[in-house]
Amino acid sequence: MCFKEKTVKLSEVDASDHSYRITTQETVDDLMDSIGHVGVLNLPLLLEKKSRYIILSGFRRIEACRRLNRPDVNARTLDSDTKKLECARYAITDNAFQRPLNLIEKSRSIRMLSNCFSDLRRLSKEMSILGVPCHESMITKIKDICSFSKPLQNSILSESISLPVALELHKMSKDVENGFVELFSVLKLSVNKQREILTLIKEISLREDIPMAEILEELHLKRILNDEDLDKNQKIRKIRSHLKQRRFPAITRAERGFEEHRQNLKLGAGIKLIPPDNFESLTYFLNFSFKDLKELKHLKKIFDSLIKNPSLKKILD
Repeated sequence: MCFKEKTVKLSEVDASDHSYRITTQETVDDLMDSIGHVGVLNLPLLLEKKSRYIILSGFRRIEACRRLNRPDVNARTLDSDTKKLECARYAITDNAFQRPLNLIEKSRSIRMLSNCFSDLRRLSKEMSILGVPCHESMITKIKDICSFSKPLQNSILSESISLPVALELHKMSKDVENGFVELFSVLKLSVNKQREILTLIKEISLREDIPMAEILEELHLKRILNDEDLDKNQKIRKIRSHLKQRRFPAITRAERGFEEHRQNLKLGAGIKLIPPDNFESLTYFLNFSFKDLKELKHLKKIFDSLIKNPSLKKILD
């Protein structure tokens, strides 16, 4: 790396140019404490551009110095004729060898290099050389997420929305995207439950011919989401139950009827009556569990009385 070390006036540094920004971290309080005590140990890297400088690495260090009212900063500088590919390499490497990059930072790195490497195989190899191993299939998935809305990017970083779901939400309208971001940021769901709720709302929208955004803004969902007396798991159960009832009203009625009649059977421990999945068939399952012959004989008596119970007939009818 051919660079010079020099003292640069902060007024000459264009901190608004984020062409080479990799880091997603914006807070600088920790750096202000460190720089205030021992100064800048790892010098920022700047690209000279006529009467100003562009930051290649060290955005947070520069900002910390500004907030400390420093007039200048010691930095490494590159000549203005440095090629864009070299600038990108320096920016990525400086970040990647300090810490593992998150998905957004990897995406920014890919976008930076993609102008120079149209071939995915070569791009993947370059990423590995620079300390950011990334398979070709992953490059395709995450290349554009650095251009997603800020709330959606933050949800990916906080892992309140999985990458596959985020990719799907990005294709939707902004009001729908924002509605799901709010919902999922509160519920902190697993990937499967995120997919389940997304699918349910999509299907309700089609079934009832109303916009998805309208469903997400409905008062009943908002009340559950904002109810401070409910913990996260209770909110999840209530919202899933509400959406399932709305999406599958016939199945919901069948489930309620079945549960009411099953309670009337008074089966007790040792016997379980299991309905068919979604009541799509006529096959029920009766499970017995026992430890010895005495318990089995007792279960036989219950079974004999069960056959005569009118509630069982209602279930099977």
